[in-house]
Amino acid sequence: MRAADWLLLMLLSILWGATFFFVAVALVALPPLTLVTARVALAALLLAPLALIGGYRLPATFRAWRPYVVLGFLNNLAPFTLMTYGQTRIASALAAVLNATTPLFTLLLARLFAGEALSAAKLAGVGLGIGGVAVLMGPSALGVDGAGAVGMLAVLAGALSYGLAALWMRRLRQTPPLVSAAAQLMCSSAMLAPVAAYIDRFWQLPAPGAIPLAAVAGLAVFSTALAYVVFFRINATAGPSNVMLVTLLIPVTATALGVLVLGEALAPNQVAGALVIASGLAVIDGRLIGWLRRHVPGWRERAVGRGGERS
Repeated sequence: MRAADWLLLMLLSILWGATFFFVAVALVALPPLTLVTARVALAALLLAPLALIGGYRLPATFRAWRPYVVLGFLNNLAPFTLMTYGQTRIASALAAVLNATTPLFTLLLARLFAGEALSAAKLAGVGLGIGGVAVLMGPSALGVDGAGAVGMLAVLAGALSYGLAALWMRRLRQTPPLVSAAAQLMCSSAMLAPVAAYIDRFWQLPAPGAIPLAAVAGLAVFSTALAYVVFFRINATAGPSNVMLVTLLIPVTATALGVLVLGEALAPNQVAGALVIASGLAVIDGRLIGWLRRHVPGWRERAVGRGGERS
């Protein structure tokens, strides 16, 4: 990826890392499905007029809307529901590790259904990234009780759904990011609203206070509307396999925000995990290895020699 794409990926991880703060505050007053519905609906109400003001046209026929209906299901409805359910049965630390398998699912699905090359560097880098997330989250990521197996499967199914969404997004790379983001969120809102109405009966809920409402607004504006514009921008320039690497960075930025904003202590395992994740991303990027090959005399020969000694 280009340096600009990496910077956008970092920005996206910050926007989605902040989700944990907004959700924690908003859940005091709103049930999960109602919160998710409010999140995507408010973001859609913000982005749709912006797209029209910007001179873009939203899909005009049902056939033109169909790709976004599928994407809304795979990228929002299914994973949001599965992961919300999964996190009621397992610790959030373990959920973060399982969610970090998204790039692995993305690579495997691209190989199976799109014939995309599966390079050793990408596999090794993703593997390092998942391991780094596990180290960063600490021992609590390993605790699973009997009921936790169902929760683990739910979160993994959500990660698989994200991988399928990445595969589907290939057909939208030529679409302006603002249009893709607005159309996806409009479809997600239309699908989520009846589910939330049936389960939560949100019209009967007491009115939330100012602080939870502010958290919902932050979640909708920054962690959804702006985040999805950045998300589709990276998809257009770097491809869906690369944009899904954000799931490796989110735990890092969420931890950093906790330290900087909430004054939380930084544990040694969090530093170690962040370094392992960074090494995995460096392997995926390939430029570090390329630079070593070009600028360090005999680096390739020494690496081959070390490999031969180990074998």
